[in-house]
Order: sequence, then C-alpha cells, then structure tokens
Amino acid sequence: MLHTSHLFAADQTHCSFADLPSGFYTRLAPRSLTQPQLLHANPAAAALLGLHESDLRTPEFLDLCAGNAQLPGITPLATVYSGHQFGVWAGQLGDGRAHLLGDVQGPLGVQEIQLKGSGRTPYSRMGDGWAVLRSSVREYLASEAMAGLGIPTTRALALVGSQDRVARETLETAAVVTRLAPSFVRFGHFQHWARSAAQQEILLEYVVSHWFPDCFEGTASQPDWPATACRLLKEVSQRTARLMAQWQLVGFCHGVMNTDNMSILGLTLDYGPYGFMDAFQANHICNHTDTMGRYAWNTQPAVAQWNLTRLAESLLCLGCAATDLEAALAGFESTFLQAYHAGLAQKFGLPDWRPEDAVLGDDWWALLHAQQADFTLAFRYLSRVDTRLEDWLSLFPQPDAARAWLVRYQARLADSSQPAAQRSDGMDQANPLYVLRNHLAQQAIQAAQHGDTSEIDRLMDLLQHPYTERPGLASYAQPPSADAPALVVSCSS
Repeated sequence: MLHTSHLFAADQTHCSFADLPSGFYTRLAPRSLTQPQLLHANPAAAALLGLHESDLRTPEFLDLCAGNAQLPGITPLATVYSGHQFGVWAGQLGDGRAHLLGDVQGPLGVQEIQLKGSGRTPYSRMGDGWAVLRSSVREYLASEAMAGLGIPTTRALALVGSQDRVARETLETAAVVTRLAPSFVRFGHFQHWARSAAQQEILLEYVVSHWFPDCFEGTASQPDWPATACRLLKEVSQRTARLMAQWQLVGFCHGVMNTDNMSILGLTLDYGPYGFMDAFQANHICNHTDTMGRYAWNTQPAVAQWNLTRLAESLLCLGCAATDLEAALAGFESTFLQAYHAGLAQKFGLPDWRPEDAVLGDDWWALLHAQQADFTLAFRYLSRVDTRLEDWLSLFPQPDAARAWLVRYQARLADSSQPAAQRSDGMDQANPLYVLRNHLAQQAIQAAQHGDTSEIDRLMDLLQHPYTERPGLASYAQPPSADAPALVVSCSS
C-alpha cells in the first residue's frame, strides 16, 4: 500500500490506539475504491492537520481518503466495542465499516483520521462495510454544519465517490467520508470491557492520560482507578449534558442515540438519520426506523442520561462504589439546565435567566408546538420583531396566540437597559439563519449523484457561517415548500 509521506512527516504521525493490546482492535487495510473521485475536500478541517489547500489537490490526498494509502509507518485498524441499541443490549459491535488510519499532530493538537464506508471488518456482522453516496453526503455536510454552529462534533475532511455499486433499497454508488476527531472512543468501548477489570483499567488509563489528565487520582506507582473512573464519569456527564443543551437549542435530532454512538469526549458522533426540525413538534421523530419514538427531540436529554448510567455500570468492575458513580452522574440535570437556560436567554436576547423565565420559555415551546411554526425562523425573526413584525407573525397560522405571547416577552425585555439594536445583533449571533434542513441535503445528494457538486460547495460555505445573511440565497433559509414530497430518513440514511 502507498504511503503519504508527501503530506505528513513520519514524526508527525502515530496511532495511539494501536498502543493498546491487540484485543482492542484488528489491523486491516480498507477496501480500495474503483476509480475513486474526490468529490469535495474541506480546507477548514484540513487546517487542523496542518494541510494547505494545495495539498488537497494532490494524488496522495485522494489515495489516503479513498483507502488506497496509509499514513507513514502505520497499519490501519478497526476497533471493537459493544453497546445498547434502541435500549436493548446488542453485545459486541465495533467499527463495522470504519478504519482508523492513525493520528496526526496538527497545529491545534492531535487529530485521528478515520475512514467511514471503507469496507468490511471483523465487526461488520451482516453488513457489507460500505457506505453509499447518499449517506456520505449527509454526514459530510452535517458535521460541518454543527461545527459552524459551535457545537462539538467530529469533522469532515473529504468526500470520495466511486462507480462501485452498493445494494440498499436500490442500487447506489459507494462513497467514503474521511472524518477527524481527537478521539473516536465511545461509551461502547468501556461497555465492551465491563466484565474485565484488567482490560478496563488499560482503557481507562489510555483515555485519561490522553484527554482527561486532570481526572487521574493516585500516584504513578499506585493509581486509584475507582476514584479516577468516577472523576472521568463526572466530566463526561457534564460534557454530554452541555452537548444535549446545544442540540435542543438548534432543533437538532440525532436519531440514533445508541450507547455506541456516544462520544467519550462529548462530541456529536455518527450522523445517520439526523434532522434539523422544520415545523416544530416537541415529540418530533427524525428517524423512520425509530417506531417507538425513543429518540424524539424532547427525549434526547433523558436518553443521554440513561446512556451515561450504562457507562457508569461498565465501570463497576474497577471496584467503583455504586454510590460514588451515582454521585458522579448527579450533576447532569443541573449542568444541562444551566447550559440550556443560558443558551435560551441568548436566543431570546435576555441579559440573564431568571427562575420566572421558565414559564415564558415553556409557553414559547407550547406556542411553536401548537402552531407547528418553523423552529429556526421563529427564533431568527424574533430578533427583528420590532421592525419586521409581520415576518414573524407569518410563521403562525393563528397569529393572535403569537401576539399574546409577544406582549409578555416584550414586557420581560423592558426590564433590560440594553439598546434594542445591540440586543437584536446579539440574538442574530445566537440564532442561525441557515441550518442543514433535510430538503437541502437532498438537493445536494441528487446533484452529486449526477456528478454536480456545486450544491455541496454552496451549502458548505453557508453552513460554516450560519449566522450571516447572504444576499441572493434567501431560499436556503426557508423550509421546504408545502407541495414538496415528504422526505423519510432511516438508519440506512
């Protein structure tokens, strides 16, 4: 297999996960794509690796992202983990269609490079290990949309297509997304070793030493693993709580919050049947496969807490006291509410959040739910309601109810001495105008399937700067037209 020494120096690359015992992974090469084509590369993500735009046009870069080359001196690998899927223990899982190429020391720290859709591994179960262009475009765009919103996420480096055929509901073409993260370790990695204290200690030491050194308790010669595990759990719980608040405040629904899709670093991980809400429904389900509504918008914080409890259970083998683990998780709700209320205050243009504001906030969600107002625009237009009232009222089929809420909201604003123009500008920095609505992603997919990547270009540019209005692109801020066909996304998306 080729090496990418042109892109990275040998002393710039490593694979820290490969330092773990061999039972944690399997070394194997990705599946090579036939006549791969670089459909898109992301300079913003490339900069995290110290790459320049000119590097993205080289054959070496295409070879790396197509699975035809490897980092200098590193054999790719797939990791093993376990987890709960839709609330049911699924046993052993793992990187069934992903290959970890290794780590690169970039200007802002180490980033792991992983290919998704790069072929079968020992953990594929019944899968073929491939990804299709449709799902790959969705992940590529979504991760950058979240980054543009300031929400912790894996990043998308490149999208590579091919003419290789893949059978899903229909025959589609195979594609690979190259994605980046400081680490792809999941809750499921810890769950996999829940009955092996020795292996769990190894994993815990690896994670803490690389990403959570402040959580370490004890001495080098005598580590206190139970105390370390509890401190790690508390930190992961707080990160996850803040992430959930951010999801809720932009109307993002993940769709598959299985424990194996939860990042130990608190990143948004694994974009499948996600959705940014158009018409608001508190119990909105974005995943057609989720027939019981387990992962609806209004359940996401509770599901995250449930997943954290499963993570805590996997740490019992280290000798952690159940009461200590419970204490580590006890702050989830307060951390979530603090982040949620602070974020909602910014979106409303309030200088602070007061206990009595909870009623105003709850009534806001009730208003949007009852009238199915557009999530994103209802917030965005609220910032200019003093001068563009009709734009905001047009989102509500029964505007009298919206007017009644607005009177109460404006009375609350009257308590602030902040100038109206300053408040409106601040709200526009908290309320995006552009989000990755499903119909926009679908437009990009359909164009890409016909060899046209201009919609990916346009969306990437908009989504990396979602708070800035762009002249001539007003349609990209709008929900789908009433006569547009309904889009259904599922676990195959």
